[in-house]
Amino acid sequence: MVIVSSNSDSDDSHKLREKKRFVDISTPSDELIVRNEESMRPSKFRDFIGQIQLKKLLSISVEASLTRKEPLDHILLYGPPGLGKTTMAMLLAEEIGVKCHISSAPALERPRDILGIILNLKDCELLFIDEIHRLTRVSEELLYPAMEDFRVDLTVGRGSSSRIRSISLPRFTLIGATTRPASISSPLRDRFGITHRFDFYNFKELQMIVERTADFFKLAITKEASYQIACRCRGTPRLANRLVRRVRDFATVKGQNKKIEESLVNEALNLLHIDKRGLDATDRKLLTNLVQFHGGGPVGLDTLAASLGEDSATLESVVEPFLLQIGFLERTPRGRVITVEARNHLSQ
Repeated sequence: MVIVSSNSDSDDSHKLREKKRFVDISTPSDELIVRNEESMRPSKFRDFIGQIQLKKLLSISVEASLTRKEPLDHILLYGPPGLGKTTMAMLLAEEIGVKCHISSAPALERPRDILGIILNLKDCELLFIDEIHRLTRVSEELLYPAMEDFRVDLTVGRGSSSRIRSISLPRFTLIGATTRPASISSPLRDRFGITHRFDFYNFKELQMIVERTADFFKLAITKEASYQIACRCRGTPRLANRLVRRVRDFATVKGQNKKIEESLVNEALNLLHIDKRGLDATDRKLLTNLVQFHGGGPVGLDTLAASLGEDSATLESVVEPFLLQIGFLERTPRGRVITVEARNHLSQ
């Protein structure tokens, strides 16, 4: 239950702030979509590369939803950043033919912030909340009846004149995205009908993404060059697209943007200090520090962070996941340990 004041703000500046709290993504029929970097996002399941199991699951749910003319069940997507959670939410809206209202948990600090969105939803529309684990407790409790019973209970007024008002909501679909699913409270997590993890992409999928992005930028690229980029983007499409842009910049300056060759990719990415396994300067600094000052480990996270001059939370959430994924680092009860494979890579 949420207490609201009976006196609402009505000035223009307040309305402008309310509009900025979320973004409407409309279907192509609105003819408002222009050709920019956002249009690189796929709009159909067949164009979305990777995440095969998730696509199968959601395509069935979408078809069933359209057949029964009912909204999709609430969906929770989790996994490392840059793997396509926001893209999947927008794709679902395109497939169903409805709007996707996009917001993030930090922008929904007060109850009225989230009320302003859900009260303006229409039947079967999607509400996408990024980093949903950062919702405040009051906002979470507001979502419980909204997700289950499609209603909100408001206490209007104060003191003896207060009264409870229950407002019915349209049957909408909430799509939550998070990089930290364990931080979501159990009551909220249990209200999602579909929960799925986004996995890192393999080299073949990433190569297809690189070639698709190069085609978007009207760049001719060889198979060898696209494979080199795919090998260095840490299993993440967002980074693959970023590297394609950097290679494009390098090719433009060098006057070699007619066709991207493998040698040009190597030269550009070496300049960015990204090696053939996708390690950047921070990754190599961590591994080198482990070897030179700690004998390869084991060493505690706080000790390692202090010796590198980095925040321990940054190392744990940003740097370590990729090193663990490729088998260059191990977490043991006694601390971090470098692997033989990582030692061999550093010696090359």
